[in-house]
Amino acid sequence: MSVLGLGTTGWGAHREFGEVDLDGAIRQVGAALDAGITLFDTAETYGNGRCEEMLGVAVGSRRSEAIIATKVFFGTSEWPNDVGLTRRHIIRSCEGSLRRLNTDVIDILQMHGWDGIVPLEETLSALDELVRSGKVRHLGVSNWSAWHLMKALWIAERNGLPRFTCHQIYYSLQAREAEYELVPLALDQGVGILAWSPLAGALLTGRWRRGEPPPRGTRRTQGWPDPPIYDEEKLWATIDVLVEIAAARGRGVPQVALAYLLHKPGVASLIVGARTQAQLTDNVPAADLSLDAHELHRLDEVSAPSLLYPYWWQAKYDDRLGEADLALLGRYRDVPVAAGGLHRPLPGFDVIPGQIARGDESRPTR
Repeated sequence: MSVLGLGTTGWGAHREFGEVDLDGAIRQVGAALDAGITLFDTAETYGNGRCEEMLGVAVGSRRSEAIIATKVFFGTSEWPNDVGLTRRHIIRSCEGSLRRLNTDVIDILQMHGWDGIVPLEETLSALDELVRSGKVRHLGVSNWSAWHLMKALWIAERNGLPRFTCHQIYYSLQAREAEYELVPLALDQGVGILAWSPLAGALLTGRWRRGEPPPRGTRRTQGWPDPPIYDEEKLWATIDVLVEIAAARGRGVPQVALAYLLHKPGVASLIVGARTQAQLTDNVPAADLSLDAHELHRLDEVSAPSLLYPYWWQAKYDDRLGEADLALLGRYRDVPVAAGGLHRPLPGFDVIPGQIARGDESRPTR
């Protein structure tokens, strides 16, 4: 599976994201496949199913080259039963996604949100049926808390059900909260991290600069509120460092921001979106950009999350931390984190040699 994936939210799922028509989607998918990108991420709710339909057409005869990931949770209508992770909705949603994607199997079916009303046993048994029937190959979640995922992994193991192999989370230099619990859990349990919005909704593209008017035509200036900004000064300081490193390297700012995440332990793939084919092409070289230790240290320092309890206590007093703990706390203990050994492909997926899809042996190390 490729270390960069193509997201489809910008294909008209939300007005603020712009809108790529079918011809544009076909060009994007073709360019992505030609560049070595194999992962394509969508959801039943994007455009009320329209993005899945467009992806199915765009992939077309090259289906064998693509890993298609979609999501279930929000539904495609206002019908009250067309939501959540009930057995009924999961089965019906999967059937609809298969039809819209024009495929007989979904490579990764992800739970788009957490359903605290439906017992996990019901959700997991429905997913087991889909896997056993050959309609779904692998399972993932998105936007779950650490205890949500850990509970699901425990129930799956206890009952002999298929486990979740990936967690799609918001993770970027603008917000590294995932490093408190989600990243250590992923490392400890062997769950691959797929990062959505790794450029923080275009905040880390280099178009947003300290003291300058907001760039026109971005989703945030058109009313889209995510991701939230809790520390504006930290954001500007992070962008300043990104711009300096990019200029020194002769690279684009987005490439540096993406390359930073590809150095982080546990990250399997970054889901990038593009309003234009040029934006997609500009992001591709990030896969081959290896930042040096000094550059990584500067970006780590300027964007580091504050240590909440119990992490500050562990960093100060605990001398028996494991590899997963050190993913967060190593920088506070002067303990190196072996990034190369922690970047693993998702279980069940081969990592294809090439510009975008790289084996572990080509991962940069610290």
